[in-house]
Amino acid sequence: MDTLTKTMELLPKLDCGACGYKTCNDFANKVDMGEEALKKCVHIADKLNGKADTKACFLCAKEGSGMGDKLGWKDSLKRDFDFILDCFPNEPGPKETILPYNPTLVKELGVKKGDVMIGRPMGMSCGCPITHCGIVSSVDARNGVIIWNVTGPLRPRTEGFIDIGYYISQAYEGIIKESKEEIKLGVRYWFLPRRCMLQWRHSGLVNAVIKLKDGGYKVRIEGLLIG
Repeated sequence: MDTLTKTMELLPKLDCGACGYKTCNDFANKVDMGEEALKKCVHIADKLNGKADTKACFLCAKEGSGMGDKLGWKDSLKRDFDFILDCFPNEPGPKETILPYNPTLVKELGVKKGDVMIGRPMGMSCGCPITHCGIVSSVDARNGVIIWNVTGPLRPRTEGFIDIGYYISQAYEGIIKESKEEIKLGVRYWFLPRRCMLQWRHSGLVNAVIKLKDGGYKVRIEGLLIG
């Protein structure tokens, strides 16, 4: 068996994106069989450390698992939330619209689609203490606005990155598959982004919503707050 096949046998095949890559196959192509490299996958790290009670993180639960009910609709600080915001299909992570505190950096750094980038959201209520990493999906150089898909930290660590510094998070876009109630335009909700590393609820105003055939919703959420 070649190295790639052996690596894929160890990975969970969830394509969760927590490592910073879109699929487990992409991750496998970037690491060798060295145990330390493979430990960057959160799903197998404990297994490689010899622990028998390995648990996959709840953020990567498979579709249809009813994760909201399993959590009792409480975040990691036991606070209520109304729905889980999932990623769009075939995208590597949550879609976030951001505005750097210094918008001229977009031109100065030559930020473009496909770039790996890091930055820290500041100013949303209490802000977020976690540096965000992701892949740029579009850029408005005139206004300094960037849309990116937030992913895990592995890709920036292994491939390099652009540091945009502090930024303001303007909007999230995604799919709602699980909610406690009907989602209405113009209403502010508490929600849990599927891959939030802190597992904290966020608050936002739904200013665009489309009801999907499967009963879910496609939404854009602005006026974001954390905490």
